[in-house]
Amino acid sequence: MNSSKITVLIPAHNEALTIAQTLSSLMPQLISGDRVVVVADNCSDSTAAIARQFDVTVLEREDSTRLGKGYALDFGIQFLKSDAPSTVVLIDADCIVHPQTVQQLAKVALASGRPVQATYLQDCPQNPTPKDTISALAILVKNHVRLKGLARLSLPCLLYGTGMAFPWSVISSVSLANANLVEDMQLAIDLAISGYPPLYCSDAKVTGILPQEQQTAKTQRTRWEHGHLQTLMTQVPRLLKAAVKQRRWGLLVLALDLGVPPLSLLVMFWLAAMVTALVLWIFSGAWVSALILGIGGLFILTSIVGSWIKFGRGLIPGSVLLNIPFYVLSKIPMYLAFVFKPQKEWIKTKRDNFSEAKS
Repeated sequence: MNSSKITVLIPAHNEALTIAQTLSSLMPQLISGDRVVVVADNCSDSTAAIARQFDVTVLEREDSTRLGKGYALDFGIQFLKSDAPSTVVLIDADCIVHPQTVQQLAKVALASGRPVQATYLQDCPQNPTPKDTISALAILVKNHVRLKGLARLSLPCLLYGTGMAFPWSVISSVSLANANLVEDMQLAIDLAISGYPPLYCSDAKVTGILPQEQQTAKTQRTRWEHGHLQTLMTQVPRLLKAAVKQRRWGLLVLALDLGVPPLSLLVMFWLAAMVTALVLWIFSGAWVSALILGIGGLFILTSIVGSWIKFGRGLIPGSVLLNIPFYVLSKIPMYLAFVFKPQKEWIKTKRDNFSEAKS
């Protein structure tokens, strides 16, 4: 291992609108011996040319059959093997990297010998719809509030695709070459089972932007949620089995965390169960299940409102919470599509310029 202490690896597919802002936020955080490697993956725009305007290494990958972020990451890792760093930090090319994030992540990764996840949030675009704002709140709860709770209990977390750091010995030991819809989630599971459960570092932060165009936003949500559900169905049993076999409490926690469906689907399940329980109560007098589900619904409501009060009140107007029922209903077609025609191929999300973000 040479003097290059940290390598920031950035996979980029047609990111000409955003990569300059990403690199501008990132480069001041590097110190002597650190470097940035950008993988311009199957690009048909000026991503590579823009990246070369900075003091970074740019790799260009062309492969029309092996598509997806995982293959781009694998390409970058293979390149690094000839001159391996001590730590690899993965950043998406559409994120703003907040000050001290790179050094914070690398410090925790080296000290623990484990993967580390930063706080990853998404800002609303200009003139956001209620759906955009609720999406931002859902991401805040999923990517920060839940992870902060796990960290306070000294428990591991999942990975969320960007703002991640790995000791070289860890990231070089796993296969990244795949087209998984949620390759980050799968990577966290594989590493946890191998003995490297990820940690959360709330002091490090990266932010992206929710897509402005509604069809683009729909495509992104579909990829995330279909990928989550596919991973939930296949990997929760695997984690439970490994937890029993290895006698590791952390793997059980990851299985339970992964087993929580997306919030909208969780609310749908609760509503369906509650209606069924109420019907049983009316016609048979069996009220216990309705009481239990009612308490569960109260917990869901309390967690949403409590998360907003504690973490999101300064960012998201309270009036937006009234739109949550409509937001849930709007996602029914997405979940029906998962049953009848699930998304299985990785589809690139069209990017907006950072200047279109809500200030």
